[in-house]
Amino acid sequence: MTAAVVVGGGFYGAMIAVHLRARGLADVRLLEAGSFLMHGASFVNQARVHGGYHYLRSFTTAYRSRANYARFLARFGEAVVGFQAVYALARRNSKATPRQMERLCADIGAPLEPAPPQIAGLFDERLIARAYLAEEAAFDAGRLARIAEQALTEAGVAITLGAEVTGVEADREGVRLAVRSGERERPLDAGVVFNCTYSGLQRIAGGAPLGLKHELTELALVRPPSEFEGLGVTVMDGPFFSCMPFPAHGLHSLSHVRYTPHMSWTEAGERDPYAVLDAYPKASRVDRMLRDAARYAPVLARSEVVESLFTVKTVLTRNEGDDGRPILFERHPSGRLFSILGGKIDNVFDVLERLDQEELPA
Repeated sequence: MTAAVVVGGGFYGAMIAVHLRARGLADVRLLEAGSFLMHGASFVNQARVHGGYHYLRSFTTAYRSRANYARFLARFGEAVVGFQAVYALARRNSKATPRQMERLCADIGAPLEPAPPQIAGLFDERLIARAYLAEEAAFDAGRLARIAEQALTEAGVAITLGAEVTGVEADREGVRLAVRSGERERPLDAGVVFNCTYSGLQRIAGGAPLGLKHELTELALVRPPSEFEGLGVTVMDGPFFSCMPFPAHGLHSLSHVRYTPHMSWTEAGERDPYAVLDAYPKASRVDRMLRDAARYAPVLARSEVVESLFTVKTVLTRNEGDDGRPILFERHPSGRLFSILGGKIDNVFDVLERLDQEELPA
């Protein structure tokens, strides 16, 4: 019997596997259904290392982001790329005011100062109330994956790629996994299992609903005009947009609150999110993203569209109102199966600290 199995080779799965070895578990195995580690949600996202600015309506998420920001840079600095971060608040249809933003940043200790004229001038002053310089960074998902792989190797974690978990049976004695590799399916027994499959959480966890909402999303990659080189802009807090460096491709990502989500549904166990993604026609909405973004920052109209990345984004339904991104940490009644969902990549430190509070079964 394997002491611990982590299902899902994204960033969270990798870091949890390394942490389990550090806690003294002698035999830890990581199963990933794909051909590479960190090929899914860990790669297809904004690549933002959050500094707290994004969560004006969720103090807890903003505070934890700020606390984890320096920790992430210290631990994974080789994968981090700095840029000039700008946050701008819209005059109309915004759910926050400049005063609220300034107060939140003061409360969580996030540096904030008015944008200089050459940056403030990129925005249409009729639509933007105020623009600020902030302190944030982006990560290169390729570099981060290499750091994670090195950490797994050094920790002695056994990695199996192309291994899809098709069934789970957990009781107080242990967990039996049904694992498919190619055409072959075999059982794998484990003392404890960590379900880190992101959009596939409910399928493996079974039982009571975890309260998940899935969105099929489009992240557009563009080559911005020269004025945006080394610049990342987020207009908030409402149906607005973000355009920031995407280091893994040497481009900028463009996302829009209204147009990035193509469809959504609440998890009920009857649909495989990845099968829905595969079947979706993936007609791009980048023209609408750019058209609306250019209303606020006119120079973005000169951006060159390169491609779009489609993925499934999974969030907790209970936080739709405040846009918070807490972690989900659920323990199966058997005590031997955990389901874990991190809202943001820097949440990983909170997950590991939460894990340390659990007594693992022998």
